[in-house]
Amino acid sequence: MKTTRHLTALLLAAALIASPALATEAPCYRGVNLSGGEYGERGGTYGTNYTYPSEDTIGYFAEKGMTIIRLPFRWERLQPALGGRLDDDELKRIKDTVGLIRKHGMAVLLDPHNFGYYDKVQVSTAPATDSAFADFWARLAVEFANQEGILFGLMNEPHDIKATDWLDAANAAIRSIRAAGARNLILVPGTAWSGAHSWEKDVIGGANGTVMLGVRDPLDFYAFEVHQYLDIDSSGTHPTCEGADAAVEAIAGVTAWLKRNHKRGFLGEFGASTDRDCMSGLTKIYATMSDNSDVWLGWSYWAAGDWWPANEPFNVQPRKGPERPQMRLLAEVAKAGVGTCSAVKPAGK
Repeated sequence: MKTTRHLTALLLAAALIASPALATEAPCYRGVNLSGGEYGERGGTYGTNYTYPSEDTIGYFAEKGMTIIRLPFRWERLQPALGGRLDDDELKRIKDTVGLIRKHGMAVLLDPHNFGYYDKVQVSTAPATDSAFADFWARLAVEFANQEGILFGLMNEPHDIKATDWLDAANAAIRSIRAAGARNLILVPGTAWSGAHSWEKDVIGGANGTVMLGVRDPLDFYAFEVHQYLDIDSSGTHPTCEGADAAVEAIAGVTAWLKRNHKRGFLGEFGASTDRDCMSGLTKIYATMSDNSDVWLGWSYWAAGDWWPANEPFNVQPRKGPERPQMRLLAEVAKAGVGTCSAVKPAGK
């Protein structure tokens, strides 16, 4: 095992030396997903079926130079009835966690981790209509409106909803957020898991790269959130990275699309094991985003969280023993970053 870790460290060092962009510049949001709040069914018991990150975990990633935490939670727990008020206890848990993250100097990306569904009903389908989705975001936006360092991620990985239907739902949510007076940065995913590799392909009801150009934000203060894994089918379910080259090409393709359309992007999920091809692919993806920080706002690695098992290949949660090679790479890239991004658009601009 020591020999394997030593070899991985040497490969990582060589990759970093070969990518000078990592040493000079990086997007301003550099972080991780701290999962746990999305675990279990809606009726789960806090502390037994789901959890939010501890301050020790939050502090660890702040010390490693992370500047943002993507914070997953379940829509159904926060809003037990569509069109109804937010649950006081769950809202407090989220607010308390946000407070701890901000205390440690990091931004927060709020992430309803629902895959385009409320319970088992797809967004845009009754009763989870566009207006119901917009109502949820209006209520949540009021709670965090204009708080610096708070970003709104509309939805994690909508997948089997038509791109045109998802666009309508996203625009309804954006309108409600702005009507609530919130000037926070909004991250907008596409359908088909918001995959970078399929961004310009017609997977279901039109290509994201075409349809999602129809996003309308009165403040023009949004970015597109894409996800990309390095395994053979881009699913993030395999420990090896036969798809590493394709993933690197996918990020390069989205980069070109962002530049061509004068848009901005955020890589909300990506991750890999310590496999040699994985580590090489991760390094190249970081380099692409660092070289193009004019269009890439940042990234958040998947994943960490207090309940993540030590044997999960992608896990960077601190445990007893050596720090994971992926975490060392994350920290190196984070140190290369400069500047900060504003999460709230100033009035009058």
